[in-house]
Amino acid sequence: MTPLLLLPGMMCDARLYRHQIDLFSTQRTVQFSPLNLHDDVQGLAADVLRKAPVEFALCGLSMGGIVAMEVQRQAPERVRGLALLDTNPFAELDSVKRIRGPQMDKVRAGRLLEVMRDEMKPNYLAEGDSRADILQLCVQMALDLGDEVFIQQSLALRSRPDQCETLRAVAVPTLILCGEEDRLCPPERHRAMHDLVQGSVLAIVEHAGHLPVLEQPAKTNAFLQAWLQACDSRALATR
Repeated sequence: MTPLLLLPGMMCDARLYRHQIDLFSTQRTVQFSPLNLHDDVQGLAADVLRKAPVEFALCGLSMGGIVAMEVQRQAPERVRGLALLDTNPFAELDSVKRIRGPQMDKVRAGRLLEVMRDEMKPNYLAEGDSRADILQLCVQMALDLGDEVFIQQSLALRSRPDQCETLRAVAVPTLILCGEEDRLCPPERHRAMHDLVQGSVLAIVEHAGHLPVLEQPAKTNAFLQAWLQACDSRALATR
């Protein structure tokens, strides 16, 4: 079975993928790689590769998807499958860059909770019974990671490169998935990514926003399961 490597969204830890880890760790090796040692996407991706299995299926959500695309660019021969969830292949817009500075200033002043609670997390989720619990988990993950990680990740996102050419070159089983109600990385962006990756599968998860891995874990896991089976089949066929 192909090892599965998971990359988290901004200010998230392994709890983001708790439903996926519970399921897929009974089938294969599952490795989670934090993104907290560098302030640029290239350095984060190189660190992921240093710690990763020789070959692996790579799944990243949001910032994790951005780093996953850079991993694919740096070492395509090691990536046996690519799952990009609720993410963005483009360089950061100037309008978003302008927001990053004031947010980092607030965090340096000890206001991380305020930034996460009031400016970021409310935009993440669809309405639903589990929304409050998931928001609380997101805030707790951010507080546990702390101010310095927020600054590093903000800088990395602000300076990230465009990865459209990387996606055009992908030649492994690829899943492009997002929540139907994702406002940060909307379905239109994922349809564009699907068009870039020949043979990719596009999945739009109903009743989910930016975090379908937590909002709709059963539906998300079904798509991931099919993708992993495709990765395993391709790996066997090429040996």
